[in-house]
Amino acid sequence: MKSLLIITGRNIKLFFKDKGMFFTSLITPLILLILYATFLGKIFRDTYSSVMPGLDEKLLNGAVGGQLLGALLSVSCVTVAFCSNFLSVSDKVTGAKNDIDVTPFPKTALAVSYYISTLFSTLIICYFTVLASLIYISLVGWYLSFSDVLFILLDVFLISMFGTALSSLVGFFLSSQGQISAVGSIVSAGYGFICGAYMPISQFGEGLREALSFFPGTYATSLIKNHTLRGVFEEMEAIGIPEPAIKSLRQTMDCDIFFDGKEVSLTTMYLILIMTVVVLMAIFVGMQAISIKKKSV
Repeated sequence: MKSLLIITGRNIKLFFKDKGMFFTSLITPLILLILYATFLGKIFRDTYSSVMPGLDEKLLNGAVGGQLLGALLSVSCVTVAFCSNFLSVSDKVTGAKNDIDVTPFPKTALAVSYYISTLFSTLIICYFTVLASLIYISLVGWYLSFSDVLFILLDVFLISMFGTALSSLVGFFLSSQGQISAVGSIVSAGYGFICGAYMPISQFGEGLREALSFFPGTYATSLIKNHTLRGVFEEMEAIGIPEPAIKSLRQTMDCDIFFDGKEVSLTTMYLILIMTVVVLMAIFVGMQAISIKKKSV
């Protein structure tokens, strides 16, 4: 345990010591927040206005802000994890990993130390993003309760665990900074589309919707949208908007997700996310153990 803490602490210090890597990871979600508010905001506003014309301006802004918050956090938790995981590849490039491999330090524990340090760095940046996003929400239209904020923090934690596990597994196959930079760029550009952050999955064709229903990121995005928009839908119900209209809007915004024609509950979404993290980490640690065994032969 002591050795694990030492290596994990070493990884965290190296991440924050690299000012370029740290500030790039920190500023990227803030840039996304500005871009989302500027470009995606209009798309979401038109969607809400088309479904519910004449909606109160403050409520409309709150709905758009909640949608933007859910989209931003669902993407950032994964893309920031890939940026934070640069260190594991960097250690391969510099030979630092080979130096660690020849020490008595348990080799499978090295994989765990990379995971913990990447998760820690990712959470710091993502929780800072949550703070910035909540400030934005307070300016455009606040409909979040205290419990909503707590659930959002929990969602960010779980999605960051998923992003870290996914980036760790992908990073295992990479051996240069250029490779992980390329993968990071691909993830940044494509993940938002396939998880429904940029455009709701409900707007895709039936075949693509069914395919994406097997992707854990779909449920991660829906999970956090449910908490960023819960207060908005509650307010719509309070002012007398018909329940069928609200239900239609929930489905349009991917708050209600279906698998094989059946609606997926929030509890099931949590279970899918947790099980995915466990499976990805088990595969990652197992591959590390196999790799080390081959080297020792």
